[in-house]
Amino acid sequence: MLLKVDNLRKYFTIPGGGNVKAVDDVSLQIGENEVLGLVGESGCGKTTVGRCILRLIEPTSGKVEFQGKDFLALKGEELRKERKNIQIVFQDPLSALNPRMTIRSIVGEPLIIHGIAKGREREEKVAALLEDVGLNGSHLNRYPHEFSGGQRQRIGIARALALRPKLIVADEPVSALDVSVQAQIINLLEELKATHSLSYLFVAHNIAVVKHISDRIAVMYLGRIVEIGTSDEICSSPLHPYTQALLAAVPVPDPETARGKGRTVIQGDIPSPTNPPSGCPFHPRCPMAKKICSENVPALEVKKDGRLVSCFFA
Repeated sequence: MLLKVDNLRKYFTIPGGGNVKAVDDVSLQIGENEVLGLVGESGCGKTTVGRCILRLIEPTSGKVEFQGKDFLALKGEELRKERKNIQIVFQDPLSALNPRMTIRSIVGEPLIIHGIAKGREREEKVAALLEDVGLNGSHLNRYPHEFSGGQRQRIGIARALALRPKLIVADEPVSALDVSVQAQIINLLEELKATHSLSYLFVAHNIAVVKHISDRIAVMYLGRIVEIGTSDEICSSPLHPYTQALLAAVPVPDPETARGKGRTVIQGDIPSPTNPPSGCPFHPRCPMAKKICSENVPALEVKKDGRLVSCFFA
């Protein structure tokens, strides 16, 4: 197992007292050359999970094991060396790239920091990385504002590839892009996965996009994982009512063909993490909710076909 996360929590302290439980008892695993999609509404804690795994944000508690090592226990030089193997692609390609740095400097910076290449060798590696992501290697002296949104995201991907990582956290890498460009970036990530033997934690709020690239999908709601299964299982026969609602919200080419079919429609907005509901966090919006749902938190346990589901009535 490449990555194993157990009981990960991240609580942010509120001025005046109390906590925001951004991530609350999350456990997941990612194998070699595997893509795990992490999907849910905005504000559910998906990005925080990815950043806690990378230690861009230090978790409150829990365990992150990477390649058999306790990643949260690493410090100093040992941590710096291990970080080469875990990289991130950010959501907004414009704000993720320094506007005052050329593409040569942006993509080549990781090579300098880790002492991998310098001079002519570094320039050749940067040019090769740009070619890998579908850009022209002769564009080394250009600045981020001279590229389109899709091209800037390709530059971000090239930077993430520079250190030849084994795992990339893709934090909503296509949500800021046009639909046609989204497809190009998704196809690029799939090609790079095959050619570089990569694994991804692919974070997104669009389950249709996640379905296309993921081997398995973890569905997250208000800081908790509510269902984990293979991409085919989740998208063809979802068990948790929240997963059913996410799939029902995906637009279909011909709405007339969807008429009369059962669609789980949830009401209201996601509760505030500063004041979460008692019991199951989804019960105020769940069409299947009973009294037990407001009193107890359902465990994430094995249900049908070995799938993990957090629901009393799945």
